[in-house]
Amino acid sequence: MMENEKEVQEAVAQVEESQMEIHHDEELHDQEEQNEVDYSGYSKAELVAVVKELARDTNFKKVDGVLKEIKPLLDEIRASERNAALEKFITNGGIAEDFEYRLDELDHTYDATTKLIRDKRNDYFKNLEAQKNDNLRKKNEILEKLRLLIDGEDSAQAFHIFKDLQHAWKQVGAVPVAHIKTLWANYHALVDRFYDHRNIYFELKELDRKKNLEAKLEICAKAEQLLAKERVKDAVKELNELHNEFKHVGPVPKEDQEQVWLRFKAASDAVYAKRDALVASLQNELKQNFELKSAVADEVQHFVQFGSEKIKEWNQKTQEILELQKRWDAIGGTPRAKSKELNRKFWSAFKQFFQNKNQFFKKLDEERDKNLKAKQELVQQAVALKASDDWAKTSQQLIELQKQWKEIGPVPERQRDKIFKEFKEACDFFFDQRRGSKVKSDQEQEDNLKLKELVIDELIAATTAANGSMSQLETLQTRFNEIGFVPKSAMASVKNRFAEAVANYISKIPDLNEAEKEQAQLEAQLSGLRNDPQAERKIFQKEQALRKQIQKAENDLSTLRNNLEFFARSKNAEKLRADFNSKIDEAQNNLQQLKNQLKLLKSV
Repeated sequence: MMENEKEVQEAVAQVEESQMEIHHDEELHDQEEQNEVDYSGYSKAELVAVVKELARDTNFKKVDGVLKEIKPLLDEIRASERNAALEKFITNGGIAEDFEYRLDELDHTYDATTKLIRDKRNDYFKNLEAQKNDNLRKKNEILEKLRLLIDGEDSAQAFHIFKDLQHAWKQVGAVPVAHIKTLWANYHALVDRFYDHRNIYFELKELDRKKNLEAKLEICAKAEQLLAKERVKDAVKELNELHNEFKHVGPVPKEDQEQVWLRFKAASDAVYAKRDALVASLQNELKQNFELKSAVADEVQHFVQFGSEKIKEWNQKTQEILELQKRWDAIGGTPRAKSKELNRKFWSAFKQFFQNKNQFFKKLDEERDKNLKAKQELVQQAVALKASDDWAKTSQQLIELQKQWKEIGPVPERQRDKIFKEFKEACDFFFDQRRGSKVKSDQEQEDNLKLKELVIDELIAATTAANGSMSQLETLQTRFNEIGFVPKSAMASVKNRFAEAVANYISKIPDLNEAEKEQAQLEAQLSGLRNDPQAERKIFQKEQALRKQIQKAENDLSTLRNNLEFFARSKNAEKLRADFNSKIDEAQNNLQQLKNQLKLLKSV
């Protein structure tokens, strides 16, 4: 009987030790899980996504821990959004008392998901408690059957019934903690009573204990293999399962009892020692991470006072601070006691930078809204001009609008493409219409060029035949001048060819003397000037040129006359006087021709 009581005490001690190890492993597991993720830098959408993922997790202790961290962060974001909405409401002319804040889709998702988690947790623990109570009922029924079996008469079937009851006991799950020790004490007491009261089955008891020994030795081997597992957390979890299995196997022969327990305990201690070493290493790593993150937190403080009027510099600083964030995120967890203050230091500066950036872009948006209104006015002007057929004037007006467009500056991104498309379509419409008109005009000019070339050919043919007349020349000149514009690239060449053809034609008119031919040449030139698109300017230039030539001719004539007096006393005076008189006559004739040309030009 003393032997049985000792086995019961050892079994109870093993149960309590296994439960302590399980509790210890759960605390370590929770610590590892909590150190894995830092949610303080998450956005609202990211936090809601984490909560949605938690809804699928059945580890409610972990879920509660994460929700406990996320809730104050999300409340802070909600308060910030509400304050921003209130500020905007008041800025737009609203009254604070009339303000009504509406939650967005993320808020509704978060509230609905947390309610779902609470309901699932309540259902889970309610069902778990109900299951434990049901398991308690089942084990009490098994104990009652054991009592009836023990108090009943010996039979060949009693041992088999006893083993079935043992198996059924093992299959029943957990019971309320308050009943564990009592149940196990009653169970082992009844087991000992069964073996003690049935000496006839002593050999069967010894055989059963040998089988139990084999089972426990197999469990010891499995526990020893856990030391080679790479993930310590998985090894501890499996070890706890082996502890639960070990305590359910039943007693072993007395002489092997201590040895098998010491072997199982040694394997367990080795796994726990490895876990403790990992925890110590993790603590050291967390300490190093704290030092690294402290340095990053110091660096990010410099961004709080940054200010600039240039988007490029803000974007550059944004890239720099995001790189710091990547370094921060890559470092890993820190000691829990110090994490909160360190996170506040880093994320406060981080958020302040982006608040400053938002203020800058808010001001920039106001300027862009102003630019948008200015560009909308230009669009209206362009639309009003696009149907015009005053090609020259409207072209200049639209070009001026395009210059103003470039000087105005950027508009909000969401409007940029739309407003530019409207302005471009209006401008393109006009210039496409002008281009179509120009194509038509170009064809007409090509046709005019051919007609003018035909007139030139007629002049050349009449010149060759040497039977021209001034009336024919006037007819051909009139036809040439009435034809209209030719392509700009051929304008000079066709004009020069016509002038040359006219000059040759006049030189071959048989009824004209030289003076008449010269007069006709001048009239032909003046006729060409009259029909020139820039006639007024060219006639003026021709007039100025003639006046200069007349002045020079008058000066030359005066010089010749003055010089003539010097030769009066010369030995060869008569001969020199004759030469100078000849030059004076020539100069007078030239001067008279120039005056005639000027007179004719004025009559144009």
